[in-house]
Amino acid sequence: MRGRLASKVLYVVLDGAPDSLSSPRRALEEAVKPNIDSLAERGVCGLMYTVAPGVAPQSDVATLSLLGYNPEEHYPGRGPLEALGAGLALGPGAIALRANFATVDARTWRILDRRVGRSLTSREARVLAEAVDGMGLDGGWGLARFRATIGHRGVLVLSHKRYNLSDAISNTDPAYERRGRISVALEKFEPVIRRSVPLEDSEGAMVAARMVNEFTERAIEVLDRHPVNLERARRGLPKANAILLRDAGKMSEKPPSFEDRFRLKAASIVEMVVERGIARYLGVSDVSININLEEVGVEERLEAEAKAALESLESNSFQLVYVHLKGPDEPGHDGDFEGKVKAIEAIDRHFFNVILNSVGDDVAFIVTSDHATPWDKGAHSSDPVPVLISWEGAPRGPGSFNEVACREGRLGVIDRGYKLLPEAFRILGV
Repeated sequence: MRGRLASKVLYVVLDGAPDSLSSPRRALEEAVKPNIDSLAERGVCGLMYTVAPGVAPQSDVATLSLLGYNPEEHYPGRGPLEALGAGLALGPGAIALRANFATVDARTWRILDRRVGRSLTSREARVLAEAVDGMGLDGGWGLARFRATIGHRGVLVLSHKRYNLSDAISNTDPAYERRGRISVALEKFEPVIRRSVPLEDSEGAMVAARMVNEFTERAIEVLDRHPVNLERARRGLPKANAILLRDAGKMSEKPPSFEDRFRLKAASIVEMVVERGIARYLGVSDVSININLEEVGVEERLEAEAKAALESLESNSFQLVYVHLKGPDEPGHDGDFEGKVKAIEAIDRHFFNVILNSVGDDVAFIVTSDHATPWDKGAHSSDPVPVLISWEGAPRGPGSFNEVACREGRLGVIDRGYKLLPEAFRILGV
């Protein structure tokens, strides 16, 4: 089944690209993507649950799983990974939470837009972040460090002079519900900021929840009248006047590095801060692309990522290059089917076309997604995602990469994402 062996692997994750088999239309089926489909002409395909059957995963826990780590054993929580990616120190008694700037009714805390209409620039976010960073909490015993990352996203680190804070607290973001260390996206929720509550009977949890609620309340007071938001309102744009928090975590002992685990060196090319944090958490080399993602078009960004991937593959330093492409996820969340199709077609034209015109026969491909984001649901779902392993000399494949074509593939159904890489390496002889 192996055919000709590969010496290097390009591992590409298309964020949120799949829809559900029950969706009335599916973007991967309708998108014109000759380059990706050419990989499916030779290779083995299947479906995969990136975290577990029945779980609608977030990208961070799914990415950790896709890189070969069982989240039940190695997931520290979204907050610490965001903090690591943003360069915020996280001491042993501190906790970190993923944050979203949001638009709310400042009087009732009713959420008008969880992502500020995706219109908040990183520059605006940094200015707003400075207004709440360094906030003293809990009578001066606690400290809030806040860092804006990309667009509406950010990370909050809380510490206390008297207590070791516990991360066993609930989310204030009503769109996500904590189940153990993992938060699950809810298809239906009341759009009102929730008050955080302790999830264990400990002083550390009670103090942590109290600090989160104090920060949430005071942040709204500061942000609602901030000059950046007054100017946005004048221009008819939604205010970024609240901060939603979720996925509290503490930095635990790091797992074995990717190199120790698989006996090969890997590079990571990613767009989001949390993905950079995962790379650092696993000891994967983070390849920097020196462009401002907000100042360039989609075509330029994808071509720059393709160039960086090729350079990493051509170097003698890495045997695997991991690339996480965000494009299709956002239109999936927005219910924009045509936008999702265009995002997939752009990846095919400006990333895969560049790669396939330059890469050698010694490179194998793994192509999959971290989760499905069906456009008709507007949220992550528990549907399995298609997966493709392609290499020179592989057997004839389905010739198309989508949910239906991969359903009957030779790989069958992989029930956990962390099983993919060991199986791929076995098939490829890497």
